[in-house]
Amino acid sequence: MWELTYPILIIILSNTVYNICTKSTPEGVNSFAALTITYLVAAAVSFVVFLITNGGKNLFAEFSKTNWSSFVLGVVIIGLELGYILAYRNGWQMNTLSVTANISLAVILLVIAFVFYHETLTLKQVIGMLLCAGGLVLISL
Repeated sequence: MWELTYPILIIILSNTVYNICTKSTPEGVNSFAALTITYLVAAAVSFVVFLITNGGKNLFAEFSKTNWSSFVLGVVIIGLELGYILAYRNGWQMNTLSVTANISLAVILLVIAFVFYHETLTLKQVIGMLLCAGGLVLISL
């Protein structure tokens, strides 16, 4: 059970701190300057953790095992971060932005999982999507 629990706890904690940090990004700083620092720190931490956990593996050999997804993920993460920074700067509240984004994302991913990955879409999930859509309407009122 712990194998299922600890990753979601990491996600919840990280997302909480993420939203606090994103909302706390100074108004006057160029968003890309802030993101450059963010990703330099992320790269340094990733590199140090790789060295600690690599079990003697060669960094370049591990790099060679990656595919297009690592490169696209790097670009997409910038869009994600920039979107949150701009949303907070343009007046979104912390108590609605994350909920709105995550509910919308969940609905979109359910459809993508069904169409492209042939995952099961149950009646309960469809009802959940409709309830999520209703929740989005209620949040925006």
